[in-house]
Amino acid sequence: MTPMEIKIYQADAFAKKAFSGNPAAVCPLEHWLEDDLMQAIAAENNLSETAFYVRAEDHYELRWFTPTTEVDLCGHATLATAFVLFKEEGHHGDLIRFHSPRSGELLVEKKGALLSLNFPSDPVRAIALSSQMKAGFNIEPAGAFRGKTDIMLVYHSEEDIRNLKPNFEEIRKLDARGIIVTAEGTETDFVSRFFAPQSGVDEDPVTGSAHTTLTPYWSRIFDKKEMSALQLSHRKGFLQCEDHGERVIISGEARLYMKGHIHI
Repeated sequence: MTPMEIKIYQADAFAKKAFSGNPAAVCPLEHWLEDDLMQAIAAENNLSETAFYVRAEDHYELRWFTPTTEVDLCGHATLATAFVLFKEEGHHGDLIRFHSPRSGELLVEKKGALLSLNFPSDPVRAIALSSQMKAGFNIEPAGAFRGKTDIMLVYHSEEDIRNLKPNFEEIRKLDARGIIVTAEGTETDFVSRFFAPQSGVDEDPVTGSAHTTLTPYWSRIFDKKEMSALQLSHRKGFLQCEDHGERVIISGEARLYMKGHIHI
């Protein structure tokens, strides 16, 4: 292999301060690398997501990898990529158009310190609460739902979400990208956590894509379109969510942690 040098940034997404939110790696590319190489870079980074992008004429092609697999959609790494483009890579204007081969067009708009993701909505349908779902956690949920890729379990209170102890071996058996757990919040409209051992991430610090499911669900429950959200991982993530029917707007801040080069 011919030696190469690749830029890399690490930014905390949905973060109001350093060492909070969800860290993502971002690699600008001049052309796409082999899939196996991008997967190896993501595994070496050992973050929940590494994003790779290639500049096109009027947009950026964008893909995301966990340490073990390529995923269809990742909110926090998209926000981190937009942050890098605005702050470090000289993107002009307040709007970025991404195109994902798996999720289509994704827009990110800069509104002061906030970056707003415009993503397709992923509404859920009610499903039976199985014994396998119950076995995944120490507290029994009030109800179960399913979106395109995730199972969502709804609980009675924020305290339940804080006190959940996941059984990753049981969760791994569930046929889903991951498991969203959620409840009404005390200081925000709703709270959540996200577990995805099936995708190589036991607990994700902040999951933008999960809010494409959470937003339409809680919008219907509360009968309002704009909501505040808190993801209750140990790092915590802060999000503003808007329900626009077939699309959702998910907004948050980001912080640059590191930049450098990968030598291969």
